Amino acid sequence: MKKLIECVPNFSEGRDMNIIKQITDAIESVEGVKLLDVDPGAATNRTVVTFVGEPEAVVEGALQAIKKAYEVIDMSKHSGEHPRFGATDVCPLIPLANITMEETVKYAHQLGERVGKELGLSGYYYESAATRPERKNLATVRAGEYEGLPKKLAKPDWQPDFGPSEFNPKYGVTAIGARDFLVAYNVNLNTTSTRRANAVAFDVREKGRIKKKGGYYSGEIVRDEEGNPIREPGMLKAVKAIGWYIEEYGMAQVSMNLTNISTTSVHEAFEACVESATRRGMRVTGSELVGLIPLKSLLEAGRYFLQKQKRSLGVSDAELIKIAVKSMGLDELGPFDPQQKIIEYQLDSADSQRLIKMNLADFADETASESPAPGGGSISAYMGALGVSLGTMVANLSAHKRGWDKRWQEFSVWAEKGQRYKDELLKLVDEDTQAFNKIMEAIRMPKTSKEDKATRKKAMVAATKNAIEVPFKVMQVSLDSMEVMKAMATFGNPNSASDAGVGALCARSAVMGAYLNVKINAGDLKDKAYVEQKLSEGQKMVEQAQALEVEILKLVDNSIG
Repeated sequence: MKKLIECVPNFSEGRDMNIIKQITDAIESVEGVKLLDVDPGAATNRTVVTFVGEPEAVVEGALQAIKKAYEVIDMSKHSGEHPRFGATDVCPLIPLANITMEETVKYAHQLGERVGKELGLSGYYYESAATRPERKNLATVRAGEYEGLPKKLAKPDWQPDFGPSEFNPKYGVTAIGARDFLVAYNVNLNTTSTRRANAVAFDVREKGRIKKKGGYYSGEIVRDEEGNPIREPGMLKAVKAIGWYIEEYGMAQVSMNLTNISTTSVHEAFEACVESATRRGMRVTGSELVGLIPLKSLLEAGRYFLQKQKRSLGVSDAELIKIAVKSMGLDELGPFDPQQKIIEYQLDSADSQRLIKMNLADFADETASESPAPGGGSISAYMGALGVSLGTMVANLSAHKRGWDKRWQEFSVWAEKGQRYKDELLKLVDEDTQAFNKIMEAIRMPKTSKEDKATRKKAMVAATKNAIEVPFKVMQVSLDSMEVMKAMATFGNPNSASDAGVGALCARSAVMGAYLNVKINAGDLKDKAYVEQKLSEGQKMVEQAQALEVEILKLVDNSIG
């Protein structure tokens, strides 16, 4: 499996799109990296770029971006709302898939060494890549910003981790780090006051504020026995925040970095700002996501806000995302496109979802064409998905049935189960066709030499077993999904009992149809023990599905008379 690293460099230019494009072109010139997002801000005069790839390609892409930023950005002429001290202000590497933080740190150090030696530019390592404890925190490393660099670089304690120690007025310095996934998130306030936005920021951020005897705005600082200021911690862990006024938007914002979204989620940060702003006589009007966000974060937010409304959580991902966007006002400052802002959607291969992205007519036409795929396996998976979708619909209708308000959570649990089964079966629609394609790829492999024949034979066996495992999985998931239809036929909304029955018919057909694929793909496999096991287990599942179908239809008949 590929090791993937995400890189999120921040460049000190957010107004000149020609300069920004030159930098992103330099990134895209490196083979093996994928540019995911470019997020410029005019008021901050800063652009956040996101790209991913395998480690070596990402390091090269970052190096080329830093080199181009040096050529096209002059820090001596830069101004903006955001703290900064270099043309490429920060360049964090984030472990994304199949790679540890320790490995990512090595690549961050490799990038820093190359920036120093090949480009002659200076910088510091921060977060997990820091070589000294006092340099771990980015705010500490960037203290004094660009204007304070001449004095800072002259201090023995602040010699760069890489590159020359002389001040470069055109470029400044760069902070290169390795860190966990960070969400940059701004909450909009109905005020133009930076001071009041800061008050909210200090309320919510982890380090809080310095305690004062006369209150926040005035008074003597409270100190401990050693004379150090005492801090009042904020409401949220793993959150950094400041307040600022954005002239472009005509409003103040609480600008946050959520450094561990497992500790503090996006919706928790939003709600904390709402609480603080309300207490201080302000109102949160919406929010803004800078860069990308994991799918899980928005799904959790959608479920949170649905639960507050006492509505079923068993809805599609698209609906959960819509609820999250509307509840947090993520579209207040501009359209929010999930395909562009959610990292998993950016990484999804078009081929991996080719069938399920089609409309119904195109899918039917593709199936009816002279191409052998999609075939019975994909259709079986789709039948299973449609079946459990009907069961899920009954659960959601039951959760909203007049007079059943106290039972919404009970039906929500069943609807969520149904959604999970549906999503898994939809993935299997495309996986079955991909399994067939792998067999065809193996058949086309060269077979001229003895080595070629051995390699081809091995590939054929692996592809054939995969072509058995995929429909076998369709059988398992479709059979398991029948629990939803049985439950809804038993105690769901009686007005929709027939829908639960049709769902059971689809699920049973999916099990039987997928079993035909298991049998036909097992025909030429010489691993008899494997084949016998799969056929035996498959036959048992067919019998279970048929028995459940009879049981569910009897319940449906009793319900509808």
